[in-house]
Amino acid sequence: MAAILLLVSFLAFSLLTLSPVSEVAVLLGSRPATPETIAGITAQYRLDDPFFTRYWLWLVDAVRGDFGASVQSGQSVTGVIASHFPLTLQLGLYAFVLVLVAGLPLGLAAGIRRGCLLDRATSAFTVIGMSAPGFAVGIVLIYVFGVRLGWFPVYGGGNGHFVSTVVHLTLPAIALAIGLSALVVRQTRAAALDVMEQDYITFAKARGVSGTRVLIGYLLRNTALPVVTAAGLMLIAAVSGAVVVETVFSVPGIGQLMVKSIEVKDIPMVQGITFFVALAVLAVNLAVDAAVLILDPRTRISGRRRG
Repeated sequence: MAAILLLVSFLAFSLLTLSPVSEVAVLLGSRPATPETIAGITAQYRLDDPFFTRYWLWLVDAVRGDFGASVQSGQSVTGVIASHFPLTLQLGLYAFVLVLVAGLPLGLAAGIRRGCLLDRATSAFTVIGMSAPGFAVGIVLIYVFGVRLGWFPVYGGGNGHFVSTVVHLTLPAIALAIGLSALVVRQTRAAALDVMEQDYITFAKARGVSGTRVLIGYLLRNTALPVVTAAGLMLIAAVSGAVVVETVFSVPGIGQLMVKSIEVKDIPMVQGITFFVALAVLAVNLAVDAAVLILDPRTRISGRRRG
């Protein structure tokens, strides 16, 4: 994690140097290019120092949570990210819950009843879900449920109250969850098919073990490992994929903040968001690895044997 985060931080910091215009012009933003302002920018960002010296100083500040000030607003980058991230996290978790509630049962049912009408319909859904771009699904949802039926608001993130936030994030969460659900359904179905073909399932049925016990004690336990791994990846995809969905629904989260920062060339803000999102992705990966160790004792035993 430390090595990956170090690499991401280096790439994020390099964005300022790789900019097609001068570093001073990027950092000035809309401010007048007076000699005093240029001298202040040069001193603040140590533009006269060597590249790796500036990178090290930036990295030390980033570890402390200081990414400098936004070129556009002059506010602290960390403060702006902290004010936008909760809404993106709520949207990602909402979509994640929808994926688990809809995708897991559907995938298990399709895997248990291979070849039936439900299985064929599920396979068709996964193809459509993975083929439909999130922004296109969002536009359809806005037209049908927002404009024509008027059931849900079509933009914004609510007024901060729980009910208002849930109502405003419902359509964006569905748009984000459809594609992710298709992937989870496929993964769960494949895992269920593999487990159902194992000898211990056949032996359990031959012994007269009840269907409920086979489902809970054998199928769910043995499909948990690949499903948890896929679910962790889905949570990462839900947070990172919120960029497009937030733009379609005008949700003021990290995704929309990133798009606006890129449009106005607010490099310090882009650097901070990149570093922060990378940290969040690594944290989710760590949580998934820990969950795998808890769910599957074989991983702990094999690790001790290698040690």
